Amino acid sequence: MSTMTLRQGLRLDGVLLLKLSVLALVGVLIAAPLLRIVLDTLSPGAIIAWSEVTTGRLSRNLLWVPLGNTLILGVGVACGCVLIGGFLAWLVVMTDVPFRRTIGLLATLPFMIPSFATALAWGSLFRNSRVGGQSGFLEGLGLAIPDWLSWGMVPTLIVLIAHYYSLAFTVIAAALATVNSDLVEAAQIAGAKRGRILFGIVLPVALPAVVAGASLTFAGAVSNFAAPALLGLPVRMQTMATRLFGLIEVGQTARGYVVAILLILISALFLWAGNAVVSGRRSYATITGKGGRAKRFDLGAARMPLFLAALLICVLTTIVPVAILIASSLAPSSSALFSNWTLHYWVGLSNPSFAQGQPGIFSNPFIVSATGMTLSLGVAVAITTTIVGLLVAFVLARYGRGPLSGTINQLSFLPLLVPGIAFGAAYIALFGAPIGPMPALYGTFPLLVLAATAYLMPFAVQTGRAVIQQVSGDLDESARMTGASFPRRLLAITVPLASRGLAAGALIVFVKIMRDLSLVVLLFTPTTPLLSVLAYRYASEGFGQFANAITVVILVISIAATLLANRLQTKSQPWLKS
Repeated sequence: MSTMTLRQGLRLDGVLLLKLSVLALVGVLIAAPLLRIVLDTLSPGAIIAWSEVTTGRLSRNLLWVPLGNTLILGVGVACGCVLIGGFLAWLVVMTDVPFRRTIGLLATLPFMIPSFATALAWGSLFRNSRVGGQSGFLEGLGLAIPDWLSWGMVPTLIVLIAHYYSLAFTVIAAALATVNSDLVEAAQIAGAKRGRILFGIVLPVALPAVVAGASLTFAGAVSNFAAPALLGLPVRMQTMATRLFGLIEVGQTARGYVVAILLILISALFLWAGNAVVSGRRSYATITGKGGRAKRFDLGAARMPLFLAALLICVLTTIVPVAILIASSLAPSSSALFSNWTLHYWVGLSNPSFAQGQPGIFSNPFIVSATGMTLSLGVAVAITTTIVGLLVAFVLARYGRGPLSGTINQLSFLPLLVPGIAFGAAYIALFGAPIGPMPALYGTFPLLVLAATAYLMPFAVQTGRAVIQQVSGDLDESARMTGASFPRRLLAITVPLASRGLAAGALIVFVKIMRDLSLVVLLFTPTTPLLSVLAYRYASEGFGQFANAITVVILVISIAATLLANRLQTKSQPWLKS
């Protein structure tokens, strides 16, 4: 009896040690940078930044105007994404529209395209000569493009809606798929018209998903840096993300950190409010023990017009931006996208009489180095995030009870509430100066890896939990009873059995960091060049063709990795084939 008690005590001590180790790791990667950014603004020499940003004579330009623009973007994008995503989800899930699967596939693709890619494509089409540089394709045809369509709030809204509506589509479609067809059929038998069924049954049932989609797209829009920077900064339209970038870039770090904290609070508040609404609507039960039959609305004469409308939306947000980017990377001028194509922007040598002497991207040693650096960062972050995510997921899946596990769970998903550019600022605050014997990491590759690992941890943890739950806990318990250590059990049992799922999750992380700009734009230095930041810098300096060529490279790598990840997920989860 005493021997059994001793073993149980040792087991509990081992679990406690494992939880404390994982908590310390997550705390250093996530909690410490965020805490440091708050403490830095409360220090005696920096606390004045709060009054300068919020109530000082410059507060209008530092906070209130950017805050107003940010909220307009957030609310506008949330409404637009819910309308478009909800419309497409309703068509695909609940109607007899033709080619439903094709529309569903196309509707999920825009989120794979970086927002700066869509913004660059918009500029290639609609740019006018207001801020100098090249004119866009439409102005090259002789059309007068108004300023409001070329620059500022309207194009930024359109680009962000085109980028984020996939999120709303995915969430709402999943909810609509659970609507019991018996409800719809009963309403039809009772004589209810289509509009009454849609707004009286379907919409209330799907309301939690609509709110969730609005929350996610709002948070994405207010934290987005690329689109406001490319389409808004040329006409001095500032958002909180671009203002934060500008303050940190010119050395006003205390003010920048205050803006970062406020941006985090706004994003977190809206996500919390959305979650509260969703939590309060859990009384809607749409899945019962009775079998259900799929009941689709008969669109009648509207079937083909609605299909064409959906197809137009999908084509304009997926195929057209990519085609414009490719054409612009080959055309000497954006005003003539489809004539006199040249490969100079890809492989050309330096020529003083062409493109101000800039060589093609594959002939430019700096861009070639940036390609290698970006791929190395993607691989390194995929490995580190998968390892950390697996450790966290193992603790949560196997020993998920207790306050320590709850704290680990909350901290591991905290980056979802933090905009990428604010997270980058937090890492500068923590690692920008030496910490004891550890030197300052700013401008180094390890800082990029650490920041990206922490920022993308929620995705790795979610993937890790999914694959670990597929592996029976009895296997781990049997190995523990034979005396196998935790690392031995993890490497010999869990990892081999969940290898395909883990590889798919690693590829998803690889894709996210490959096309990310918000997180890395503050961490970029000439010693750590990255493709996404170089594309932004080229676009900002008027070299649109080079920016578009670099973006096409990012797209090709990202799409290839995404397709491979989907293939691995399908093989590790056979039910996805049906």
